Parts: sequence; C-alpha cells; structure tokens
Amino acid sequence: QAYSGTPPAEEKEKIIWVRFENADLNDTSRNMEFHEIHSTGNEPPLLLMIGYSDGMQVWSIPISGEAQELFSVRHGPVRAARILPAPQISAQKCDNFSEKRPLLGVCKSIGSSGTSPPYCCVDLYSLRTGEMVKSIQFKTPIYDLHCNKRILVVVLQEKIAAFDSCTFTKKFFVTSCYPCPGPNMNPIALGSRWLAYAENKLIRCHQSRGGACGDNIQSYTATVISAAKTIKTGLTMVGKVVTQLTGTLPSGATEEEILAHSNIRRSPLVPGIITIIDTETVAEGQVLVSEDSDSDGIVAHFPAHEKPICCMAFNPSGMLLVTTDTLGHDFHVFQILTHPWSSSQSAVHHLYTLHRGETEAKVQDISFSHDCRWVVVSTLRGTSHVFPINPYGGQPCVRTHMSPRVVNRMSRFQKSAGLEEIEQELTSKQGGRCSPVPGLSSSPSGSPLHGKLNSQDTYNNFANNNPGNPRLLPLPSLTVVLPLAQIKQPMTLGTITKRTGPYLFGAGCFSIKAPCKSKPAPQISPSKSVGGEFCVAAVFGSSRSWFANNPGLKREKDQSKQFVVESLYIISCYGSLVEHVLEPRPLSTAPKISDDTPLEMMTCPRASWTLVRTPQWNELQPPFNANHPLLLAADAVQYYQYLLAGLVPPGSPGPITRHESYDSLASDHSGQEDEEWLSQVEIVTHTGPHRRLWMGPQFQFKTIHPSGQTTVISSSSSVLQSHGPSDTPQPLLDFDTDDLDLNSLRIQPVRSEPVSMPGSPRPVSDRRGVSTVIDATS
Repeated sequence: QAYSGTPPAEEKEKIIWVRFENADLNDTSRNMEFHEIHSTGNEPPLLLMIGYSDGMQVWSIPISGEAQELFSVRHGPVRAARILPAPQISAQKCDNFSEKRPLLGVCKSIGSSGTSPPYCCVDLYSLRTGEMVKSIQFKTPIYDLHCNKRILVVVLQEKIAAFDSCTFTKKFFVTSCYPCPGPNMNPIALGSRWLAYAENKLIRCHQSRGGACGDNIQSYTATVISAAKTIKTGLTMVGKVVTQLTGTLPSGATEEEILAHSNIRRSPLVPGIITIIDTETVAEGQVLVSEDSDSDGIVAHFPAHEKPICCMAFNPSGMLLVTTDTLGHDFHVFQILTHPWSSSQSAVHHLYTLHRGETEAKVQDISFSHDCRWVVVSTLRGTSHVFPINPYGGQPCVRTHMSPRVVNRMSRFQKSAGLEEIEQELTSKQGGRCSPVPGLSSSPSGSPLHGKLNSQDTYNNFANNNPGNPRLLPLPSLTVVLPLAQIKQPMTLGTITKRTGPYLFGAGCFSIKAPCKSKPAPQISPSKSVGGEFCVAAVFGSSRSWFANNPGLKREKDQSKQFVVESLYIISCYGSLVEHVLEPRPLSTAPKISDDTPLEMMTCPRASWTLVRTPQWNELQPPFNANHPLLLAADAVQYYQYLLAGLVPPGSPGPITRHESYDSLASDHSGQEDEEWLSQVEIVTHTGPHRRLWMGPQFQFKTIHPSGQTTVISSSSSVLQSHGPSDTPQPLLDFDTDDLDLNSLRIQPVRSEPVSMPGSPRPVSDRRGVSTVIDATS
C-alpha cells in the first residue's frame, strides 16, 4: 500500500496483542545517549511489540518518525514477551548473562522442552547470539511477564513468581492472588521497586490507613442502570445455580466461568484488596500476608474497590497507583505514603476517582504521561479515556495543566495570602485545634493540620513536633474527574496523503490533512473482531508528525516546547499506530478565564503508521549485528551500570580510581574515628524566609593567587580597619585599651575592605608584636 498506492490485496496477519515496551533502548535514566536530551533534542524512540497468531514482531519508532523493524519471528502463538532490561549490579552481585544481553523473554504455546502443556514455560533468548540461555518451567499456564532492572516476574493463575534479574534464580513467590475474569487473569503492577497485586483477603493488622473512599457519584441514570443490572445478575445467578445443580455447563462456557464456579464453593474471598510489597526487602520464599506473619517487605495493604481488581499501574515515579475494577465505571488514583516500620503505619491517600461512565467495560491498558499530569485508560471496547490529574491531588484547572511544566500545589498568591489554612479550616471535619480552648490555636501557625489526633496517631506525632506529616490525618479530599477526551479505535483517518522520503521495511508514515468524519470502513466491528475483545495500547511521547509534514527541515530545539501535552500514540489490533495531538484549553463556556477555570480538550489525529505484517514478509531473527539498535542500547546501559557500581567495565583500559581520596583519608586519621566531623551540614538558625548572609553587600569575592609566602596580619592591619569619611585609617578595636568606650564604637554595619592577600600592593605593617600568622599554602 505504501509503495504502490493500490488497495492492499494481500492478507494481513492476525494480531492477538499489542504493547509499548520499556527497555534499554528508551531508558532515559540509564542510557547515556539520552542524558543530554534537552540540549541535543535526542529523544528516546517508541518501542512497540506486536503478538500475532503466529509469532511476534518488535518495532522502533525514533523521533524522526521512520519506523524500523527490530525483530520478527514466526514460531507459533506467543502469549507474552518482554525485552529484559540490563540488571542493576554491584560489587557483590554480578550479571551472569552480561555477554548474552539483550535477552528476550517469551512465553510460547510450544515451550523449549516440547512436552509440557502449552504456555507453561518462559524461554529467555539472547538477541546477541540467537541461542536460548535459560528456560523456566511451570506446572500451570503463564498469563503474563513483567520485568524491571531487579527482577523478572512471571504471573500465573492466582500466583506470582519473581526471579532475580542477574541469575534468574527464584527470589520470592505469592500464592494468595484474587482471580480476575479477564482480560488480565491476575492483574499486577510492577514499578521500579514495588510490586502491587490483588490480595484475596483483608488482614486488619497489616491494613494501611486510608484506602478507597466511597464513590460519591450516583446519578439517576446510574441508579436505574444498577437496578436493571441487579435484576439481570439475579437471573444469571439463577441460571448458574441451575447448571451447577444439574452438573452441566452450557457449551459456550469459558474457562473464567468454570473458574468462577469453583470459586463459589471455596471459602469466601474478599475482592478489591491490594497489597504492595518491596521487592528488595521482602524475604525469600513465600510472601504471606496473614495475622501471624510479620510485615517485612509489605509496603501497603488496603481496600481499593468493592469489585475484583481488573487492571492497575504505577506512575513513572512509583508513588501513584491507578486501579480499576471489573465493572470499569470508576478508576481510583492512590498516593502511597510509606512508613519504614510497618504497612499498618503507611497511609494510602485516595486522591481521585476517574469516572468513565455508567456502562460496563473491561480495562486493558493504563498509561501515564512522563510528568504524571495525564493518565490514559483504554478499555476492551477500543476507547482510550484521557484524564487530567495532579501528582499531589486537587482539582485539575488552567493553572495546573496549561503550562508546559508541572506547577506547585499552591500558587504564590495562595501561599502568601494564607488561603491554604482558611480552606482547610472550612473543609476539614475536625473541630478545634490543639489548644485546650476549642477554636483557639496553640501557636500562631496553628492550622487544622494540627487537628485532634486519635490515640494511634499521638505516639507517632510525639509532642506535635511534626505537624506537616502527610501520613497523618486529615486525609486530602477526594476529587472526581471526568475524561477530557475519549478516543475511539479504529478510526478512519481522513484524507491520508502518502509522504515523501524513504521508507524503512515497508512501514509507511502518513500525515493526515484534516480529521474529517467519513463513513467507517466496512470492516468487522471492533467488539466482534477478537472474540468480543479489541486490543489497543497507548503511550505518551514527543510528537513525530512534525517530521512527517516537513521531512526536509531540521527540528529546532524549542520545536517540542510548543505543546503543553506530549502526543498520545495509540496502536490498535489492525496494526495501525496513530499519533493524536492533545490540546487542552480553558472551558469555552466559562464566563471569564482565571487560574481555576476548568479544562476542555481538543484532539486530532496527526500521523499514522501501518505496522501490521503480511505473510510475505521475511523474518528478522537473531543473531544480530553489533550495530543493531537493541544491542547498542544494551551495551550503553551495561557500561553505565558498571560505572555506577564502581567496577571496571569489560574491555576498558584500567581500574577506576574513585575511592582513592577516601581511602587515603581513612588511613591517615584512623585513630580519630570517634571524633567525627559532620561536614556539609548547614545549620539554619532562623525560620525562613530570611535574607542569607551572602545576599548582602558586605562581602566581596576575589580570586586568590597562591604563593609560598606567609602573610602576617596584625590587629591594626587593613583587615580590621575601616575607612572613615576622611579616609584615614581608624582602628575598629584597639586591643591595648583597658576600658572600651562603647559609645565610640561604630554599631552600624560597615562595608568591609577586601582581605589583604599575598601579592596585593597594600603594605602589611606589624605595629604591635601581637600578630596572627596565616599560612597561605595550607
């Protein structure tokens, strides 16, 4: 289609799943190539994985917009695949597979052994050599793979197994997951260090403070719909009971329904509970949250929904967790505030309820923008909902979302006017403050943050020395947010013009002239396409359509600064990747625009790439050349990891002398270890904001020219003198006088002269024998 312009006659391969991948290739923190992003305009590429009914494919879309195929293979259906990032190493922990990386972890229908049941083993292939370096077998089918630079997580039915990234030995496993009907049979979220999963019961002694607040959206239509639902579920329950009694299942029964049947008979499990564990500190072996277990490694444990959890995701910093339930009406955004002691001391703030709608929909994908001000939730119906949020909570408005940078929670005006305290006074349910007399404050800065503390809080907040502890009450108020945009897939893309310029691997990039509403193409409706499901994945990234429209022009540095929001890239199960430009703006119906004006959003598709494979395409299999993008990225990140750990990267000339100065200091002063000198400690003696010493005019900074002389400074030398109006030297303090006349001393601050230094023209006189000797070479 890209070459000839004729309608495609050949068959396209059927896509089963799509996913945007994070690997070494687009790791901005560890890949040195992207460390100078803002000065070079060198942006990380989008990395995209497509799973077909036969095999899989990996694409890279760099900032130039020219899609490049990195990997393509046909070896039967693939359920899950990940490109494993280079692991974190240290002097004690080295990477056993460093020569083989990058590694691709695959869960195929026919594993390496060939005899085990389908989808029951994870095979790790080296993209450098093409060989299989490790195979991990399981007894039950694998649902998904997740990985970060510390662990590889294998998700099974109601179980999770975690393996060390350096050795692929088993680290820990969880067996108490709550089953979900789908599309994620066992939803988990893996951040850079924390792992969140759906627990099947709530253990009170580990429960964190906070958790889900009641959803305060209940419209008339919702009530009607829920009433209708209750009747419907009542009928289906009757049907299920009848089938259970007769012992027959209807022919169309799915695995999930059978699973549900077996679950009814078992002990009652509690849906909607989430446990977050720290993958570093959690003990090896089984992770068990029970009354008897200690809370080692458990970060938080809280109720998030009333229905079973369907999907969840951490934001890039790992402090926010978005969760969705099986109904899909409302998505919850939680802020996790941990305590080093136990999960029961941690607080989980329910910042937002993102209200999608009143109809039922299953969520398949959640994606954050890099600055965490936007979150996109995609459902199995193929719709992506764009919500504005703030990482610290509060109503999204013009001030927070119309600037290219993240703004503080309080504006300068609100801070200086003390509006925060007044607002809290009104909103907080707490009565008086800490003063024994209700309504009076115990201190001038007394605010409702000092509100009444329950007995559990008092020891933690001992003597009220810590009024601003975010883990303590009152919890921030819940904000309900509606989607600003709903982008439906698949969409017919207006008038698509072919772009000029070279094509890579037959993946065209088209620029779209105008998003006109034409009739939808006569294809299968998305709800019918893949067994009633329609897979999409979304990710935020810098705009690439700018190149598509101006292929000859160089990108200027501030070209990317034009947009307040990054572009949203959505790939559908028809293999078309579309870039949508999002433009938030103040609500057009608002009478006047102020900081607090609500937002609305314009979206329009700008560019499209057709990435679906045809049966005629050749495979692109490892071993790859050393200049393959995935291999180059793995080398760069591994080199960086060696430097971070203070180790010698393989193939580098000599040892890195990083700790030499430290060692020499330690050897010299080994006898004085008890007299530790606290260096680099700034002691602030005033409550800010005050003017710092060095902001005043009484200091001048001069360059020192070191020489071997010693300088003698006496009490009457120019260091201690000030020049009066007649410009005659007047001693500030005469050390010989017995009785000081305090009135004659000048109390007003005096602008000091620069210190007399070696090589300065002013002669240093030694008038009295009392002298201070300063060695300039010391």
